[in-house]
Amino acid sequence: MIVMNELIGNVCAVFQKAADLIWEFPTNLAWYKCIPLLGQLPLVIILLLGTGLYFSLSLRFVQIRYFSRGLRSLIHGKKSHQGISPLAAFLLSTAMRVGPGNILGVTGAVAVGGPGALFWMWLSAFFGMATAFVESTLSQIYKDRQGDDYVGGLPCYGRKLSGGAVWIGAVLGFLYIGYAVLCLPAQGFNTLSAMTAVFQQVSGEQLADDASVIWLFFLVLWGLSVFSAFGGLKRITAMTDVLVPVMAVVYVLTVLGLAVLNLERLPWFFYAVVTEAFRPEPIFGGAMGLALSQGIKRGLMSNEAGQGTLTMAAAVSDADHPCEQGCIQAIGVFLDTMVICTMTGFVLIMGQAWLTESASSWFALGRLEMFLASCGQLLGQGAARWAVTLVISICFGIFSFTCLLGFLSFAEICARQVSSSSALLTGVRILNLGVLAFGMAAHIAGFDLSALWNLSDFANIVMVCCNLPLLYLGFGAVRKAFENFEIGQGAFGSDSFGAELPVWDEKRSAGKQLAGGDSVG
Repeated sequence: MIVMNELIGNVCAVFQKAADLIWEFPTNLAWYKCIPLLGQLPLVIILLLGTGLYFSLSLRFVQIRYFSRGLRSLIHGKKSHQGISPLAAFLLSTAMRVGPGNILGVTGAVAVGGPGALFWMWLSAFFGMATAFVESTLSQIYKDRQGDDYVGGLPCYGRKLSGGAVWIGAVLGFLYIGYAVLCLPAQGFNTLSAMTAVFQQVSGEQLADDASVIWLFFLVLWGLSVFSAFGGLKRITAMTDVLVPVMAVVYVLTVLGLAVLNLERLPWFFYAVVTEAFRPEPIFGGAMGLALSQGIKRGLMSNEAGQGTLTMAAAVSDADHPCEQGCIQAIGVFLDTMVICTMTGFVLIMGQAWLTESASSWFALGRLEMFLASCGQLLGQGAARWAVTLVISICFGIFSFTCLLGFLSFAEICARQVSSSSALLTGVRILNLGVLAFGMAAHIAGFDLSALWNLSDFANIVMVCCNLPLLYLGFGAVRKAFENFEIGQGAFGSDSFGAELPVWDEKRSAGKQLAGGDSVG
């Protein structure tokens, strides 16, 4: 077992070195590092933030002007017999966005960059909303239809923006499948560890990593995953439709309760976030660039704006207009970072653990343990602390489980775009379920979670590098759709767009037939 752990650790370390090489470039060059402030910002972060700024200015801050429109589309969204409803697509993408990174990522950003990291996280989310609008609208414009389902996203618009080159679509489809393969082990690890933590919290019994009850949890979790994966997209969305709202509401209400119990600390929270964004305390490194880079990096990796990893959910929606789903997906970024991540920041910063005598021990904890310890700082000892720790552990487990459901569903969408072969689809399902089982087994074997996160870091940066050029290549198409959306005259289709869009022409024809039938009736 020790030899196997070392082997896996060495493999993960190779991926981490590759990810660091890209993530840190060119801050690992001496001449660049000497540039004040800018020298602490990697090129990838500059590109992601700059892309969001460019799209925001070009679309006249669509994330503000059409925010209420997106909310109305969500609230009054219709059910769909073709594809899934806009609300179901939103919840499916939220299942991916609102994952364990909303606790672990924010905790890591604050622990390294200080409270000011949260300010830069907000800034990245604001501009990231425009990026999410662009990539989601692009997914809708170029989606395809397969039977009763829509398919699309990064592989589809990548193929069509490249002149219809089938091989490019196939490469991007397999790229996302590889992304899921690298990310699923950490999600399986997190979900199983959360189930174990909940059991220990309720029973008061400390379990060994390979205890029989943990193997039982392994079988239950893997069985649910198999049931979901082989039920297809509609079965997965049926689960996320229930789990996502529940977990978001419970988590937010729990943290709001903590804030209400500590209202006297609330002014200090905002003071610390804003002031330390520009002058962090020495205990956090004392560098503004460190807070900025941590906040932007963790914010963008949490809401995934610009990665192209949530475009599949946007494409399968039966929206009335491509930009409608763009507005909805922008709200997803707001929910993820401005709401959920801010709730995590509330606890961490109002807990003020780094100002206590036990600060050194707090910094030595794991990220989830840091967060729970901060909850303890706000509650003290007693039944309340026990109850909140239990609820947070349950929420963390649901975050992880819905996130892995998202990976399973999006990988399936990509497999369908590569080929209609049922053998390929089955093979992708089995592969993903296999690496998921590996992640859970790694928990039982006592493996280090950070090594599995190394795989995710590598996968994230590869997706960013492949998706950003396509967003710029397709931005002209998004502009055309947005102009049509703002005018609001007539249904969207080939004539209004200036290029062939068979799916939207078919949708418009079906709408006219339905309207004609209704008038006759």
